[in-house]
Amino acid sequence: MSDPAAAETPLLDDSVKGCLDFKGRPVHRSSSGGWTSASFIIAVEVAERFAYYGISSNLITYLTGPLGLSTAAAAAQVNAWSGVATLLPLLGAFLADSFLGRYRTIILASLVYILGLGLLTLSATLPSVTTSGAPNADNLTLNTSSMLQYQVILFFFSLYLVAFGQGGHKPCVQAFGADQFDAEHPVECKAKSSFFNWWYFSIAAGILLTLLILNYIQENLSWVLGFAIPAIVMAVGLLVFVLGTMTYRFSVKGDEESPFVRIGRVFILAIRNRKIASSEIATEESLKQFKFLDKALLAPDSTMEQGKVCSMREVEEAKAVLRLAPIWATCLIYAVVFAQTSTLFTKQGATMDRSITRGIEIPAATLQCFISFSILLFIPIYDRIVVPLARAFTGKPGGITTLQRIGTGIAVSAIAMVIAALVEMKRLQTAREHGLVDKPNVTVPMRVWWLVPQYSLCGLSDVLAIVGLQEFYYDQMPNELRSIGIALYLSILGVGSFLSSFLISVIETVTGKDGRDSWFADNLNRAHLDYFYWLLAALSALGLALYVYSARSYIYARRSTS
Repeated sequence: MSDPAAAETPLLDDSVKGCLDFKGRPVHRSSSGGWTSASFIIAVEVAERFAYYGISSNLITYLTGPLGLSTAAAAAQVNAWSGVATLLPLLGAFLADSFLGRYRTIILASLVYILGLGLLTLSATLPSVTTSGAPNADNLTLNTSSMLQYQVILFFFSLYLVAFGQGGHKPCVQAFGADQFDAEHPVECKAKSSFFNWWYFSIAAGILLTLLILNYIQENLSWVLGFAIPAIVMAVGLLVFVLGTMTYRFSVKGDEESPFVRIGRVFILAIRNRKIASSEIATEESLKQFKFLDKALLAPDSTMEQGKVCSMREVEEAKAVLRLAPIWATCLIYAVVFAQTSTLFTKQGATMDRSITRGIEIPAATLQCFISFSILLFIPIYDRIVVPLARAFTGKPGGITTLQRIGTGIAVSAIAMVIAALVEMKRLQTAREHGLVDKPNVTVPMRVWWLVPQYSLCGLSDVLAIVGLQEFYYDQMPNELRSIGIALYLSILGVGSFLSSFLISVIETVTGKDGRDSWFADNLNRAHLDYFYWLLAALSALGLALYVYSARSYIYARRSTS
């Protein structure tokens, strides 16, 4: 029941429609949600990203070092784990949106996460290839080999346990954080748009700490300590998240059917009624796209028999989900570019002059810090300067639409690939001029700072495209499926990682025939990463054109007032 007085003073202690507190009572705007609640949720996400990148950023080093895997085998394992870790959120989101709810899923997933990190730490305490030595006695050799086998089994079990924990945690925590802002309230609607910006800003800060501190500890002090610290940080993050429970807003789920059941029924009835003439559909207002789904409004006998047809709202929910498919597909090339920053960019930098002063060099993996620095620089500029200026002209809470933001990010990533190709051409030329073509272990006399522009542009691209995708997929999914929306955005990066591996494998096979040096030869002075970057720039331009075509025909989902 609405109160006229409360309606006239929306900023006072009025109830938030469609939300309850942790005890199932109506919540009041002044004592719940907003940035206070979001701060607790952001804290656990920073802890999770610190833990995740504490494992992923240096995983190939651990696999090729203590575990003794070959470079090729280690790279395959890293790609497989990364792909699985970014696709599992689809399962976690399904469980959250259908059964457990986001809050419970975050708690359970965090516990699984901590267990995986704890077992990972335990596996690192077992004897490894680099510590086991070479005993002369046969029985000692067998014991060492057996212990190493157990270590590998325990390590990979723990690693995929972390992936499962991440799969439940990642899609729910961001959706739950955005739930703390009321999209129907003018002030909180603007705050929600800023939330996605500052969310990514906080994540970048956590990743930066990982790259600067944790990688050094793992490689120079102890892998046990390097795995234990993420476990401790994750446990502290979970504690902070639980402390905010009394301030959280919980969306009312209601007694309606599962959204998966509703949407699935629309497609089933539309297929069953495919032979019914469209003229028999009631002339109600409907979205122009995907008109074949409108046939779900009719029962098979062409009568509007109660209980056997779908409502207009259910049909529009199905259309909203289906409309996301072209946007998802046209962003995959961007995801392929996104995957290069932690692989080929690092190899590129490893050949260059990385010295700061005499005897001190920047580790190649630490070059990724430039992306984080770029994100930390550009997000405040975008949120505090660009958005208000754009809002003054467009009147939109976010300044520009999310699709415009994503498209701009894709364009910037294409420019980053052009810059990367030009820098690589300069590096190869420098290597030739100094006679280093057949001396891959000699540093090319070219400062690593040449890579800063491409890293910085990738960071700016992330600010625009990644944050835009997060907000877009959260906002455009039906209310009960917003965790799935976040998972769909993550699946773009997961599939992009697999596509990148596939593309590199095909090019490696084709260009390395008959004993020739491939584009990805181990000797980078004979390789042609520049060709690959030009190819990605061209594919990015094609992907951007397809994206613009899809975005121009996209119809934003209507938001129900209920």
